[in-house]
Amino acid sequence: MTAFGFEPLLDLATSQGRTGIIHTPHGDIATPAFTPVGTKATIKAVLPETMAELGAQALLANAYHLFLQPGSDIVDEAGGLSCFMNWPGPTFTDSGGFQVMSLGSGHKKVISMSLADSARSAADGARPREIYSSSGKSSGKSGKLVQVDDDGVTFTSHLDGGRRRFTPEISMRIQHELGADIMFCFDELTTLSDPRGYQELSLDRTTSWAQRCLDEHVRLTAERTHRPYQALFGVVQGAHYEDLRRKAVRDLVALRAADGSGFDGYGIGGALEKENLGTIVGWVCEELPVDKPRHLLGISEPDDFFAAIENGSDTFDCVSPARVARNAALYTRSGRFNVNTAANRRNFGPVDEGCDCYTCTHYTRAYLHHLFKSKEINANTLATIHNERFIVRLVDDIRASIAGGYFADLKADFLGRYYARSVAR
Repeated sequence: MTAFGFEPLLDLATSQGRTGIIHTPHGDIATPAFTPVGTKATIKAVLPETMAELGAQALLANAYHLFLQPGSDIVDEAGGLSCFMNWPGPTFTDSGGFQVMSLGSGHKKVISMSLADSARSAADGARPREIYSSSGKSSGKSGKLVQVDDDGVTFTSHLDGGRRRFTPEISMRIQHELGADIMFCFDELTTLSDPRGYQELSLDRTTSWAQRCLDEHVRLTAERTHRPYQALFGVVQGAHYEDLRRKAVRDLVALRAADGSGFDGYGIGGALEKENLGTIVGWVCEELPVDKPRHLLGISEPDDFFAAIENGSDTFDCVSPARVARNAALYTRSGRFNVNTAANRRNFGPVDEGCDCYTCTHYTRAYLHHLFKSKEINANTLATIHNERFIVRLVDDIRASIAGGYFADLKADFLGRYYARSVAR
């Protein structure tokens, strides 16, 4: 069985962009690569077999959701994530760190911290940190909030209102039971509203948690010899501060377990302003070792992909292509449009001329318009197939352009057309 490893191949002459191959026990990933998100061990409305047909090389599932339902122990008993969801290729799991903060208030809403609350928390050194839901009210049946302390995070299940706790060790146990080829360290999510002082406190906490994750990973790996090796990525935080991002990388690279091992790769996480995404990725990748893969967590739009790849990211994930598809928003080379508008009622052309996906080669815009208006389930399936194929193919084209020496031309041509005008039809 293939062990985990990474081979850098070709570099962009004018930037940190590159191609490579990530080797995993469930197959290779040619990079740069887009990793579609199957949060609950499924891409909503689409079969795993279909994801393979449209070119996805790997899928990412979420530790928080699978911990709550059906339980990581059940996935382990099934033989791991790949067996459980009938996906033969490589898999990723995120640590659950984002979800325990955003959903752990007991509401299906993202977190919202006011500047005043953040400044007060940082100024008085308050621990544990308390995070409110976006409603601004205490959440869950227990009436308690998400609480972050130096040991871990206590949160409220958005499913049943019960109190739960994640620590670095618990996250590692869950992810080992899920059995993904690539896992991420448990880290603390901060927001752009958190002041510098709290970002520094949080960064130290995340580094401490990373060491605990690494130690527990080594222990569980030695204990679970009946399973293939799972790679562990450290997660780089630091928000929009260059010195904190660079410090985070240096601290993570220096960490070692008792057996002398370090991280197998690195994730770039945390708060990222869209306009500074490429710059922040660039800072991080300048510090990272060239022989380790780099994964950017949670980006969404075509210009983000070009910026991330050009500045050194090897892989990245996002739920957006599937999520917007279920709201009738579809990608084309001329931009994104909503297929449920009146202009598409009698449009008998494909979603995107030249697209080779199953939807575009078999169905028309008029048919998808009808499905969405009729609230048919197939609307979500056909729209998601197209959007996922569109993004997978775009990143495949970017990878080919690096190998072929025409990255700059592809970037100018694609982004020039995609963002030339708002598509309303």
